[in-house]
Amino acid sequence: MGGDHGPPVVVAGVRDYRKHHGGEGVRFLLHGDAASIRAEMARCALGDDICEVRHTDKVVAMSEKPAQAMRRGKGSSLWNAIEAVKLGEAGAVVSAGNTGALMAISKLILRMSAHGLERPAIVASWPTLRGVTAVLDVGANIESDAEQLVEFAIMGEAFHAAVHGAAGGADRPTIGLLNVGSEDMKGHEEVREAARILREGGFGLDYRGFVEGDDIAKGTVDVVVTDGFTGNIALKTAEGVARFISTLMKEALTSSVPAKAGALLALPALRRMRQKIDPSTINGGPLLGLNGIVVKSHGGADAKGYGNAIRIAVELARSDYLKKVSDSLNRLTVVLEQPAAEDAAMETPQ
Repeated sequence: MGGDHGPPVVVAGVRDYRKHHGGEGVRFLLHGDAASIRAEMARCALGDDICEVRHTDKVVAMSEKPAQAMRRGKGSSLWNAIEAVKLGEAGAVVSAGNTGALMAISKLILRMSAHGLERPAIVASWPTLRGVTAVLDVGANIESDAEQLVEFAIMGEAFHAAVHGAAGGADRPTIGLLNVGSEDMKGHEEVREAARILREGGFGLDYRGFVEGDDIAKGTVDVVVTDGFTGNIALKTAEGVARFISTLMKEALTSSVPAKAGALLALPALRRMRQKIDPSTINGGPLLGLNGIVVKSHGGADAKGYGNAIRIAVELARSDYLKKVSDSLNRLTVVLEQPAAEDAAMETPQ
């Protein structure tokens, strides 16, 4: 029921997922107003063998604050969808609704996957020259210490392996820490400490060191790790630049008759370019770090975009992502406890 469009896009997104991504063995629980949902199911030719409707009159508004949603959200379509994951009725939940409410209710119901994790991280799938790079966090955690950055690296690597695979046929995705330079002495203390832990922790990650802002679009590494403040600014900047370039190209290619003729000749290449940077092809940002799969769709996504968010949720649910993250985070806890144990041993009188 959330997002800019509600059931017309969500139900059409189910149809788009089945059309373009298979959908064999996948069924859907659709939570919300039954009359509205069933009207869209009829329009999309989806039957009860594919979709089960779970009716509720209660909806979390897009403008509702997370604290309000947690207090008043029980029984809402958003709450019920997340609870279905906890109860094992669903393998994943996809929502285009209120991001803050989705994160708060998901954390309340599903809990975090490891002790010490405070909030989920939001990961963005970024189109690059080499394929797709996972960038996290892009807005959930404004400030992040060294331990959190390492957690992001662990979760981001597991996500990329499950959804996108490793680029170039490599054994596992490569990881970089976003920094103001590639040299070891660059950056603030937290990012340098995170680099040390990743190098010395023995997590089995393919850590490649620091990367800079232009390395994201180059696809220098498969996973770029940063704090939510920096990641969100980078994401919004990239979106703005993409719209700026798209507008300039449209103006240039329609400015005169010769330009229009050239655009017609270049149409196949332009279509391939548009498909590469089309937001709908990369829509779907999982909330990493929860005891369950939760994927946030852009509120303004169309059916194609929502279908892609479903694809990401299905691939995560079918993978060993949750176990891999849990095992690696437990290893991180051991690594972080070692210095404290060694210091205590040195202070003990002989």
